[in-house]
Amino acid sequence: MFGFLKKKEPVQLNETLYAVATGELIPISDVNDPVFSQKMMGDGFAVLPESGAIYSPIVGEVLSVFQTKHAVGMKMANGLEILLHMGIDTVELNGTPFDIKVSEGTKVSQETQIAAVDLEAIKSAGKATDMVVVITNMDKVKSFELNKTGFVKAGDEVGLAKA
Repeated sequence: MFGFLKKKEPVQLNETLYAVATGELIPISDVNDPVFSQKMMGDGFAVLPESGAIYSPIVGEVLSVFQTKHAVGMKMANGLEILLHMGIDTVELNGTPFDIKVSEGTKVSQETQIAAVDLEAIKSAGKATDMVVVITNMDKVKSFELNKTGFVKAGDEVGLAKA
């Protein structure tokens, strides 16, 4: 009857990071953009995708979808905030190559498709297609491990981010 008498379910802390696409996973230091490669926004990784099906890098919730559709902000249950930035300098494309499948408040997991991206439209605009995953509140990170590089499939476990 009254919710305050019920025991709360324990929050499941899934600290795993997942590949957002099938393709080549690289450390963030290898991304061809100094804002990312010099970790100005935080640590993370990128996937050079073979296809435009882009999935969530975490189990958590969508905090924001950028108006230009090139980036989605998410939060893990442990409080870490994750930015999925689709392509390099793609803000200039005003959302054209991005079909976003989620909205603010959407609960996501590694099986949740975040976007369908027209990779050819990004390339023909002279932009790179790196799908960059960044932990933006590094001050809250106790440890970050990237356990896998090279070829990955969307949804593969690639690392851990602990708060």
